[in-house]
Amino acid sequence: MESSSLEKRGRLTRDELIKLRSPLLSDGAMGTMLHQRGINFDVCFDELNLLNPALVGDIHRSYIESGSQIIQTNTFGANHFKLSRFGLADKVEEINTTAVDLARRVVLGSFKSILIAGDVGPLGVRLAPYGRVKPEEARAAFREQISALLKAGVDLILIETMTDLLEARAAVKVARDLDDSIPIVASMTYTRDDRTLLGDAPAKVARSLLAEGADMVGVNCSGGPEQILRILRQMRNAVPDSVFSVMPNAGWPEQVAGRIMYPAAPEYFGEYALSFYQNGARIIGGCCGTTPEHIAAMHKALSEAPLLEPAEAAQTVDAEAESQLQSETFVPTELARKISTGKFVTAVEMDPPRGLATQKLLAAASLLSEAGADVINVADSPMARMRMSPWAVCNLIQQRIGIETVLHFPTRGRNLIRVQGDLLAAHALDVRNVFVIMGDPTSIGDYPDAMDNYDLVPSGLIKLIKQGFNAGMDHSGADIGQPTSFFVGCALNLNPVSPKDEIKNLSRKINAGADFALTQPVFSPEAARSFLKTAKEELGDLSLPILAGILPLANSRHASFLDQEVPGITIPASVLERMQKAGDNGPDEGVRIAVELVEELRPNIHGIYLMPAFNRFDLAAGVIEDIRD
Repeated sequence: MESSSLEKRGRLTRDELIKLRSPLLSDGAMGTMLHQRGINFDVCFDELNLLNPALVGDIHRSYIESGSQIIQTNTFGANHFKLSRFGLADKVEEINTTAVDLARRVVLGSFKSILIAGDVGPLGVRLAPYGRVKPEEARAAFREQISALLKAGVDLILIETMTDLLEARAAVKVARDLDDSIPIVASMTYTRDDRTLLGDAPAKVARSLLAEGADMVGVNCSGGPEQILRILRQMRNAVPDSVFSVMPNAGWPEQVAGRIMYPAAPEYFGEYALSFYQNGARIIGGCCGTTPEHIAAMHKALSEAPLLEPAEAAQTVDAEAESQLQSETFVPTELARKISTGKFVTAVEMDPPRGLATQKLLAAASLLSEAGADVINVADSPMARMRMSPWAVCNLIQQRIGIETVLHFPTRGRNLIRVQGDLLAAHALDVRNVFVIMGDPTSIGDYPDAMDNYDLVPSGLIKLIKQGFNAGMDHSGADIGQPTSFFVGCALNLNPVSPKDEIKNLSRKINAGADFALTQPVFSPEAARSFLKTAKEELGDLSLPILAGILPLANSRHASFLDQEVPGITIPASVLERMQKAGDNGPDEGVRIAVELVEELRPNIHGIYLMPAFNRFDLAAGVIEDIRD
């Protein structure tokens, strides 16, 4: 790529910034690097400009040596509110001025043309009406910090990692009022739903910040490069004549052995750098978890990329690209991602507790997670018996154990109002995988006289979710503010009494938008394969991912009960005989039979749905480990 305007001139004007053709490479994380070098997270990183300038300067230097053309001052938290927590509120100007002087000394020592960006992070407080801080107080805090940065001579102002659009707009307005000529880049961070923490969409953010006076808008922090690219395309579609800034995290953070780790490798960032550039990004860098190695990989990729012609750089999103963009706004769950990438998935069912205690349930979930389960299914009032709400259980498992869940969502006993309210509640609790079923009739449960009505059959509820809620509309067609991102499963019987009726129901569920299917327990691979063959002949290519039900038998009596008394389950005589001969070793034999079933079914399915009998989660863990090995 030919030399940038920066290399030719030494700094950019506002007009040159918004007309950039070649990208400018920013630096990566400061906090990550400080922590790697022994600084604890409870220390004020900004004060290190005064206490340990050599350490901060060395990190700046490492980024410049890796190819950064912009370095950000170590002032992310150097505002009145954040510094006051460390008793440093009276040192706002000193810390910001020192940070700029420190960065300038490093730049001069590099003998390169490097821009210095005055880094302005969020205030760390909530603004009214969602907090107690008045807008004028927020503006005063921004004015104090930005004035110090401007006075010290930064080349541009970078407002980053904002979660509140009102706060971001306040920062942009203050910076623009203080200096009408300084280039301003305003960047926000987004949740997994591609919305800010307060629910604003990328398109709205881009339009609003540009109207407030920003020269370039962007996205930083958030997730990894894949999400950042998706958000970048949404912003570009909203304001196609603009250029943008992108600085992704090195993936979503993970806790490993007590340390926060980021999974995305430098080479992965290098692959995405070119895509960022081709989709309108002109300032490209990294955020949490990124290192000089990530920047070096992006520098190599961008330096080898051909310069886009003006027509290409200004190209708007066409109809086909816009259609693709709409599909990208659906945020897949981990379950969806694993299924789509061909991973053989293991789901395990758990029942909510009958009372308040959740300790045993969480211990079991931890066991299953350690064994290698991909997702925990949480039943809703199984056998029509009163139990804790599965929303609470799903939320507890996800928050405490860190494994994704599937919420069982029966239509029975819910009218249209409750169905939709419950869906919104699940989404708000970050439960995005739902398994739609009819549910057990109340006549067989604890309260046989309880209301048993419903407004929707399972295929109707699947349609409501996939074609309504996931499109941003409720059942009446009214706007719900933003689309949901549910991944929806349906029920399937691979050994039905009437294959014709089962295939007919399956067709309805597929047409409604079902994403995957969970089956009743399978004990005859031959019957399952026969049904799937018939279904493919009737429906054409059966591409719906199927997780086959696997129920490890506990003993001979358990096997006989299932065979004789549970509708929809037929156990071959050979299996019954094996369990009879096993005697006291029934649980071990049940695991062996389950593993054999999985291996026989594996070519025809996308995963398994384990249903531990009598809460024998140890047996389920044994199945998981055996099929994994």
